[in-house]
Amino acid sequence: MNLYPIEAGNFKLDGGAMFGVVPKPLWQRTNPADSNNMIDIAARCLLIEDNSRLILIDTGMGDKQSEKFYGYYHLWGDDTIEKSLAKYGFHRDDITDVFMTHLHFDHCGGSIQYNKNRTLLEPAFKNAHFWSNEDHWSWATEPNRREKASFLKENIIPMQESGQLKFTELPEDKILKNSELGFDIFFANGHTDKQMIPMIDYKGKIICFMADLLPTAGHLPIPFVMGYDTRPLLTLDEKEAFLNLAADHNYYLFLEHDAHNPIITVKHTEKGVRLNEVYTCKDIFNN
Repeated sequence: MNLYPIEAGNFKLDGGAMFGVVPKPLWQRTNPADSNNMIDIAARCLLIEDNSRLILIDTGMGDKQSEKFYGYYHLWGDDTIEKSLAKYGFHRDDITDVFMTHLHFDHCGGSIQYNKNRTLLEPAFKNAHFWSNEDHWSWATEPNRREKASFLKENIIPMQESGQLKFTELPEDKILKNSELGFDIFFANGHTDKQMIPMIDYKGKIICFMADLLPTAGHLPIPFVMGYDTRPLLTLDEKEAFLNLAADHNYYLFLEHDAHNPIITVKHTEKGVRLNEVYTCKDIFNN
């Protein structure tokens, strides 16, 4: 098995929204804001090369939305999925599976694109299955008023219409062992219903793709919960349980949204689970 970080593009989000009720003097120590109170955010996806399968976890925002839409998110840098795949000798058409942790636009928008004439929406990965789960799919396609602006139909419905959509099984408890994708999946319901956190066994290390359960290293303190979460009290419990597991078993936490700390480990302290080490992707993946 080989793992490759795939940079889908960087953007900015309001620091207050990213840290909810936490006062700015506390969160800006780890996530400094610019003059507009915006903090750096990455869309760092992960490619798994495992025998004949190429599994891409999440796809970023994509590029099909309007200039006005992207203006809200202050895009920066020149990373794209195409460039990142090409860096490792891959192309979109090589991808066999696209695994979506959840269907918010910044995690699945790159899964669907316009055709050359911009007249039709089509899968951006024509040879891939798109993976979600049945409960989250229902949640996303019949959205509540809180999340409606994050579940964009143009990102979601074409997956089903293409015939390429598949659902993972749902676990009896929190963790689905030995999923169809070849890795375990932790299910979390605080941010959105049935968010999926892949736990990949890689050369004796467990690599956890943290999605929005732990957006950045600055979110390690348990009360540091995003304002975007639909059930913040549940996030507290889920994050605490997962971080305790991570500290107990030395999991490597792959941070999708942390623009400056790609992979971290954590440890137990008197204040709870806190940062242990920060790694680059090259440190862990050797590519």
